Amino acid sequence: MQDLYPSRHAAEAEMRPRQDPVIHSDWSNDAPISPAQAAQFDRDGYIVLEDIFSDEEVAFLQRAAGGLLADPAALDSETIVTEPQSNEIRSIFEIHAQSRVMARLCADARLADIARFLLGDEVYIHQSRLNYKPGFKGREFYWHSDFETWHVEDGMPRMRALSMSVLLAENTPHNGPLMVIPGSHRTYLTCVGETPDDHYLSSLKKQEYGVPDEVSLAELAHRHGIVAPTGKPGTVILFDCNLMHGSNGNITPFPRANAFLVYNAVSNRLQKPFGVDKARPWFLAHRGDPEPLRIESGSLAEAMAA
Repeated sequence: MQDLYPSRHAAEAEMRPRQDPVIHSDWSNDAPISPAQAAQFDRDGYIVLEDIFSDEEVAFLQRAAGGLLADPAALDSETIVTEPQSNEIRSIFEIHAQSRVMARLCADARLADIARFLLGDEVYIHQSRLNYKPGFKGREFYWHSDFETWHVEDGMPRMRALSMSVLLAENTPHNGPLMVIPGSHRTYLTCVGETPDDHYLSSLKKQEYGVPDEVSLAELAHRHGIVAPTGKPGTVILFDCNLMHGSNGNITPFPRANAFLVYNAVSNRLQKPFGVDKARPWFLAHRGDPEPLRIESGSLAEAMAA
């Protein structure tokens, strides 16, 4: 397959134009988001959804996330990533396969229908994770485009995927919230440096390859600005797979926890990685023939009780 988005090959970074549309469906009256939301996603690469879950559902999700963090021995040890200098949990991957509640969240119509509309296809979960940034010790996630890594190291061919961050604790301007460079999703910034074998073992703690250069980052930030969407628990932040984003460390006493759900179009299934010989492991990227999500409606808590 032709590589439309080469990266980590040249000696200098390049800013290349995006080859794919941002929204793959035409808006109509039965679309799951408004015309204004669709226009913002197309322009800025992200939107924020508020009050789509009830207080009961939010509390239900928080208990489920707390259960995952409280009992790591019950999880697949490969899926747990700790902070670089401590045993504090940084991320738990493949949460939709390790928690019935998270699996139900992924399939919820309030999220999945938006993903299907924006991606113009049936969808499946490419990756899921719980990101936890503990008080005082939570380290930063440096600037990056998810697609650059998913393309080079996983073999995702086109920009036809998106992430949803479901806030499980209040994200304030102070406790290391997600930061984005709106509009950066229309530029593919290549990275420098050949990827070493088993790069994921270190990159999940601190990424050193697939990291944008500072000159290009500064140009994007000066051109588009930086925004830090915040919100109460239950808020959902959707962002395009190529949007430049990151977050600061958390030196406040207030922890931050988010469930990250990555939806990919079924037609955009993974191929052979475009920049490495060995694909990343199963818990970071779903390989093989994807099965479309079976969308479910109704209350999360009631569905689990049934």
